[in-house]
Amino acid sequence: MEKKALKEFLDEKVVQYNNTLFIESDPIQIPHRFSLKEDIEISAFLTATIAWGNRKMIIKNATKMMELLGNSPYDFVMSHKKQHLDYFDGFVHRTFNSIDLKYFITALKHIYKNYHGLEGLFAENTQKNSTQFAIAQFKAAFFELNHQQRTQKHISNPLKGSAAKRINMFLRWMVRNDNAGVDFGIWKTIAPSQLSCPLDVHSGNVARKLGLLTRKQNDAKALKELDLSLREMDKNDPVKYDFALFGLGVFEKF
Repeated sequence: MEKKALKEFLDEKVVQYNNTLFIESDPIQIPHRFSLKEDIEISAFLTATIAWGNRKMIIKNATKMMELLGNSPYDFVMSHKKQHLDYFDGFVHRTFNSIDLKYFITALKHIYKNYHGLEGLFAENTQKNSTQFAIAQFKAAFFELNHQQRTQKHISNPLKGSAAKRINMFLRWMVRNDNAGVDFGIWKTIAPSQLSCPLDVHSGNVARKLGLLTRKQNDAKALKELDLSLREMDKNDPVKYDFALFGLGVFEKF
């Protein structure tokens, strides 16, 4: 497919999938239950953290997390005492368990108290055309407190070769203002042009079939290659094509 035809095809798919109907079956529905900025970003961050595997199970367990937080994530994070973390005993989503969740809540309080919140920390380290360094710096700050080594695996580091799909998805949710009611656009200090596509098995396979990606592994090098391809089609909002690639892969079995 020629570049012009490919762009037209993908632009059509963006319109098809980047709308509120997308929310019904997607984990992004969890932060859509909130209106306070901090509630949205905390619920989005925790939901994105467990966003692998069966999507119904992701939504079910993310809902459970919100219930354990009294459906007031920011208030819980900032006002909780150590004994309140016992509420999470028994929670598990695949390899993310109560040990990890307890630390995440503790670390989020640390981020809000010492780094001007999630947005402040990411914005401080975002580079001209990339958020990948910012993700690495976020991970370093997030794990400054005492923690079990096992918990570190739940936040990827792009500088160590990871495509960091879940954290890139979280950033898409926060930064893109799609005027379609899906992504939130509540972070104004990072531009959509700086984002990277959440690269997973679905978007990767579709991107290869369309000639947007040649690298076989879904890693940081593949993400850089895909980013360049998507920026050629829309330098201001390249990750809008995540909707097209994901929709083609998951809903159309492209």
